[in-house]
Amino acid sequence: MNARYNAHLPVTSGIVDVKEFLGMQRVSETTWRFRVTERLMTPGKFLFGGCGLATGIVALEEASARPTIFAAAHYLSFAPLGAEVDVVVDLAVQGNRVTQARATTYVEEREILTVNAALGTGELNAPVPWITMPDVPAPEDCAPRVMARLLNNSIFDHVEARVAIGRPFTELDATLGSPVSAIWARMPDHLEPSAATLAIFGDLVSGGASQPLGRPTMGRSLDNTIRVATLEPTEWVLIEIHMLALAGGFAQGTGFLWSRDGTLLGTASQSMVSMFWEPSSA
Repeated sequence: MNARYNAHLPVTSGIVDVKEFLGMQRVSETTWRFRVTERLMTPGKFLFGGCGLATGIVALEEASARPTIFAAAHYLSFAPLGAEVDVVVDLAVQGNRVTQARATTYVEEREILTVNAALGTGELNAPVPWITMPDVPAPEDCAPRVMARLLNNSIFDHVEARVAIGRPFTELDATLGSPVSAIWARMPDHLEPSAATLAIFGDLVSGGASQPLGRPTMGRSLDNTIRVATLEPTEWVLIEIHMLALAGGFAQGTGFLWSRDGTLLGTASQSMVSMFWEPSSA
């Protein structure tokens, strides 16, 4: 194995829910607070975009007492490691079935990101699935997603990932590949996915450009959207990634999030700044 890479072993303790994982506390009727810790940050030592979206979702669901239908984050700035972050909720419209709302995240008085969301429930269901999960090996039969050592001490130490479709980073040799890849992922001890945990998994789409380009890339999210279909208990979530375009340094991608049993949990989509990343320079 290349010396620049090592397999990440998630650091976990007892069973915790996503609110506890994010370290969120409600401090008023409209405000929640958390601190950017190592397990919520990117390797660049600022808040991981998926965790930022997840904190907005947790606050909005608790404030509205309704489940998420969709939530979209627009990233404006960075929250560095150690920053105390406030999430302020505004329930703009509360209908009979749907609440339209926003959560705005601040570090001191600086706006970091805004989450717009719809929350609620309905009754109509499709009689059969409209799309199906790809045929992939079980997570136990897939190779671990080996990450560069530079990515230690970040969110990637707390999400275990295995390559179901595509090439490991160590086998990217500049040969062009497929824009479709898939990763099994889990947060050990988190057995029941929520919209917030799907938001964290969905941000893995940002690394999908590495597969078609055949070289490691870095992706900085400009936006991040999660749409929830059906939540069911599953330890592993399959993120089926479709990279759609790359032009002018900006990439677009979509992820289908599947339970181990083949239920569509939701979809994720992103626009991102993409650039090549050379591990040898780390």
